[in-house]
Amino acid sequence: MITERTGLPLSIGISGANLHDGQALQALVRGIPPIRSRRGPRRQRPAKLHGDKGYDYDDLRRWLHKRGIRHRIARKGIESSTRLGRHRWTIQRTVSWLGGCRRLHRRYERKAEHFLAFAAIACTLICYRRLTK
Repeated sequence: MITERTGLPLSIGISGANLHDGQALQALVRGIPPIRSRRGPRRQRPAKLHGDKGYDYDDLRRWLHKRGIRHRIARKGIESSTRLGRHRWTIQRTVSWLGGCRRLHRRYERKAEHFLAFAAIACTLICYRRLTK
């Protein structure tokens, strides 16, 4: 899941439990819809991406740099991931909001498309509740 700074989900995806998070990052970044702005053309990508040590791969860094996305990814064995804590808690809060949906607590659906549809509905409800406040 990719969220904005306040915790609203921008892109969501599901994968098998044996798939590493770094392998799904490219598909999630590509899944972000164009952002409408008042001036100029629509933004096609985020300006900055924060990630923990699970995304510390040189090919991911190069791919983000090639797309013009600044990245702040903690390095394995060099940096502690505590510096990303203030950005990380917004993701954890959004995941807990998704956990509040009983249908998503356990995966009851046999098809992945159905589970993804329910996850998208839950993200839509999260955005609606957050934006109406």
